Amino acid sequence: MQLSSLPLLRRHWPLALLSSLLGLALLWGALWPLGGGSHELLLEVPPGARGVPAEVRLTAGVRDVLLLRNRSGRPLVFGPLQLAPGAQVRLPFGEEGEQAMPMPILQGGVLRVRVVPMPSPGWERLRWRFGNLGDAVRTLPLQGPD
Repeated sequence: MQLSSLPLLRRHWPLALLSSLLGLALLWGALWPLGGGSHELLLEVPPGARGVPAEVRLTAGVRDVLLLRNRSGRPLVFGPLQLAPGAQVRLPFGEEGEQAMPMPILQGGVLRVRVVPMPSPGWERLRWRFGNLGDAVRTLPLQGPD
């Protein structure tokens, strides 16, 4: 490091520290292994079936079991299954690809289940983590102020 750049670093140390922490967080997200915890993704059908997504994304080897829970108060048809009110079923999806499951309670009558491969370390894993964060934010329940 040159002596002439030292005063510049002293002046902008908060920005340098912030950019270093951001770089470390991105490196952690790209290289840290996936897994741990449950392999289930909960899809709960509330009364009125409002808020049920038309597409569900699962990841092979990480989150590859769809836990379908019927809270609608009436029987729910999901593909060849019929769930009683209050019942739940775990459906494992082992193969990658996209499947269209008939679900008449939805607007289009079809729930698309997309199973993607486990991302490899690097940019692909970082993109996968940001995609999951976006899905989590998009499916947050809407609640008005009290």
